[in-house]
Amino acid sequence: MDLIIVESPSKAKTISKYLKGKFRVDASGGHVRDLPEKRLGVDIDKNFEPTYVINPDKKQVIKRLADEAAKADNVYLATDPDREGEAISWHLKNVLKLKDGKSCRIEFNEISPAAVTNALKHPREIDQSLVDAQQARRVLDRLVGYKLSPLLCKRIHSGLSAGRVQSVALRLIVDREREIRAFVPEEYWNLTAELQDKPKAYSPFKALLSEKDGKKYKPASAEESDAVQAQLRDNPYIVSEIKKALAKSHAPAPFTTSTLQQDASNKFGMTSPEVMLVAQHLYEGMDTEKEGHIALVTYIRTDSVRVSAEAQAKAREYIAEKFGKEYIPEKPNFYKSKKDAQDAHECIRPIDITRTPESLKGVLDKKHWNVYKLIYERFMASQMSEALYNSVQIKIKNGIYGFKASGRTLKFAGFTAVYQEIKKEDEEGETGKLLPDLKEGEELDLVKFTAEQKFTKPPQRYTDASLVKAMEDKGIGRPSTYASIISVLTRRKYVTKDGKYMVPTEVAFQITDLLMKYFTDIMDVGFTAHMEDLLDGIEEGDTDWHKIIADFYPPFAEKLVFAANDGDEMTDILCEKCGHPMIRKSGRYGKFLACSNYPECSNIKSEGMEVSATKCPKCGANMVVKSGKYGKFLACPNYPECNAILPFESELSKEKCPKCGELMIYRKGRYGKYLSCPKCGTNQPISEIAGVCPVCGAPTRRMKSKSGKIFYSCSNYPKCKFMSWDMPLAEKCPKCGKYLVRKAKQIKCSSCDYTIDAPDEEKDSKEE
Repeated sequence: MDLIIVESPSKAKTISKYLKGKFRVDASGGHVRDLPEKRLGVDIDKNFEPTYVINPDKKQVIKRLADEAAKADNVYLATDPDREGEAISWHLKNVLKLKDGKSCRIEFNEISPAAVTNALKHPREIDQSLVDAQQARRVLDRLVGYKLSPLLCKRIHSGLSAGRVQSVALRLIVDREREIRAFVPEEYWNLTAELQDKPKAYSPFKALLSEKDGKKYKPASAEESDAVQAQLRDNPYIVSEIKKALAKSHAPAPFTTSTLQQDASNKFGMTSPEVMLVAQHLYEGMDTEKEGHIALVTYIRTDSVRVSAEAQAKAREYIAEKFGKEYIPEKPNFYKSKKDAQDAHECIRPIDITRTPESLKGVLDKKHWNVYKLIYERFMASQMSEALYNSVQIKIKNGIYGFKASGRTLKFAGFTAVYQEIKKEDEEGETGKLLPDLKEGEELDLVKFTAEQKFTKPPQRYTDASLVKAMEDKGIGRPSTYASIISVLTRRKYVTKDGKYMVPTEVAFQITDLLMKYFTDIMDVGFTAHMEDLLDGIEEGDTDWHKIIADFYPPFAEKLVFAANDGDEMTDILCEKCGHPMIRKSGRYGKFLACSNYPECSNIKSEGMEVSATKCPKCGANMVVKSGKYGKFLACPNYPECNAILPFESELSKEKCPKCGELMIYRKGRYGKYLSCPKCGTNQPISEIAGVCPVCGAPTRRMKSKSGKIFYSCSNYPKCKFMSWDMPLAEKCPKCGKYLVRKAKQIKCSSCDYTIDAPDEEKDSKEE
């Protein structure tokens, strides 16, 4: 039996059902090997060759697949039809040790019985150009990410990351936020005249002031608005021009990855990662009661709007049958993909046009149904006739001022019978708005005049949808990367969400400014788009991928060195450890001095450090004030020989730690001050010394229980766990030899009935 290997178990389940047990179908779970997680994994000195390692969680998967491959007559690698899918197949071929020169790769744009069967008839060898394009992207992103991220951690704070495309996307968000903050709103006034024909044959309609002396015009203040209104009262409203036309609205193109994310975000408020997860399920297959496990849409990572001739013919036939022949155009609709589109496969469309959204209502959950309905209706609309509108534009004169009214009425629904696009706020000619049948030169009566104060608005913050559109328009990233970029920006808290809008956090500004200062090319939108074109060139077999990296890396490495050492300054201060001069450096917490004899001498110290009165609990030196991630703290000046650190507002007590004997310090906590050992971390409440422990002779502490009752505990706890409700005394009972305790105004034996009165001059601590 032949073996087919795909990425996901869901995809395997769908294909297995379609092939009815004639093939064994198994899943790799995605990549089986990759660059190592905790090291660079790229040999810069050896032509940037990557080192791939098997993912630890994939060892059992590889063993299972290898056993199955050994038993199979033929092995087919049916991963996704894109660069990454090709790379996954290449890795599988290598780890499973499949023979070279054998056609083992199959691909299909949709998971349907016909598409899978046809693919099995036309296997091919792995396309090394596709693999190389993916390798180049992976190596490039690894070099940028693994080299820039430590710089951010050093100069800003730990835990930060940079990415070749991610950082450019973040720059777009930060630049937009700065535009918004710098924006100064300008006042203007909308003046609207409600007019009516003199015979009153038609209902009143509204016209907006738009011109003065033939030029665009809006009053800029209340005073100017009042002056205009005064002038308008003295003149009649005359119809100066009427334009009637049959307006056409062409059907939109079927979905690409980008436009699907935008439309789902705008209509359903879904995030880009959420849209792609749902779309992936629809592509790989979902369980249904009647039909079992079925796939519903074609491949969902595409920048192409191409439609296969077969799918187009079926759509036209279905539309004619359901809506009528007038709803299909005379010639089929064709759409042109963007010039930089890879166009490797089709648009996103339903696999079976007869599987309507209505037939799946109650079968799919709300999110999956919404996205399927969106894909289905957009594809249907793309193959339908234009919508036709009766459009009317009327211009009205009043002295030197001009007013404008526009409207349109639907004449033929066309594609709008299936799909409605979101109307733009500034779109003129509102559908359904009727205007009266007037004649040029006709005078109109003023029914009402309205003046409304307005202010210009700043540009809107990016949403998932608008950021994806901006990245696509500027050529940043590719369809498969949009959702992951947005996911990273959100997960790392470089942006937060205000409703659906992205707001950059403070660290986003710091990252952008630092990278813009030292890496203007990497942060340049044009440079990033050009790099995508170079990667496309590798895919087409025009360029060796090693050369792309070799041209990029040396200038990048030079900038890295400069960025890491910018601000360094040699001083005449000598290192107290080796005598070499110290270098003044800039770190995330300000200036510091480092020995120029590094790495032989790793001495560093803060410059102009503040000396505190607190003594080091380990060596007795006066501690110095330093600043860290969480603010100021005290550190021993004799580091690294002594590495003691204390909180900034620390105060040494005279108490010794019962565990290790170190002097304890006072600290502030949630419930007030307490004693803490700086060495072993033992904590205990502040309490007065009272009495002597009869077990070990150490002082006992007067303490309070949770209920507020006083008790006495050995200060040598936890080595000595002695406790007593009464204060123990050093004296022994003359009658039985046990320890005595003080209780109120008496001294009693802790064991027998021996009792004496306590001296009057002594006061019991409880009575106080």
